[in-house]
Amino acid sequence: MLPMKRPRLSVVQALPAYHLALTFIDGQQLMLDLSSDLHTFPGLQPLLALEVFSTAMLADDGWCVEWLEPDIQIGADTLYLDALAQNAADDNTRIFISWRARTGLSLNQAAEALGVSARSISRYSNGREAVPRALALACLGWDSLQRGSTLAAEKSGRYIVNGKP
Repeated sequence: MLPMKRPRLSVVQALPAYHLALTFIDGQQLMLDLSSDLHTFPGLQPLLALEVFSTAMLADDGWCVEWLEPDIQIGADTLYLDALAQNAADDNTRIFISWRARTGLSLNQAAEALGVSARSISRYSNGREAVPRALALACLGWDSLQRGSTLAAEKSGRYIVNGKP
């Protein structure tokens, strides 16, 4: 079993109902349901054809999954975070991991935005440690601030957050 600083796949298998069985280089095995994303994002809609979806294969030495004919690639890091969020043991972990995937913030940026250490963000990001409710609520509050809500923000500007460019 190899250590994994960045998610990298060793095996991918397309399953019925738009599911992928993912095995990462550290031995971690996760199931991912892509059905919602395939219906939501126009760029992924060619994969709704089951004969196309079933052709999923590893590419770039496990750094992504690729479907050759419609020329679609999804990065291993995106698949990893989505699978962790779907397979989270509790709502707090699901909220946090979904927030990380959605915002695209680095460890340091996420730590600054939520007021915790980068080490804490790293521990919670791999889904192996339960996320405290306060941190999940901080993610929801950060989202609210990014949408321009003035309910939680102070006029003093103490809570300035920088989002993904």
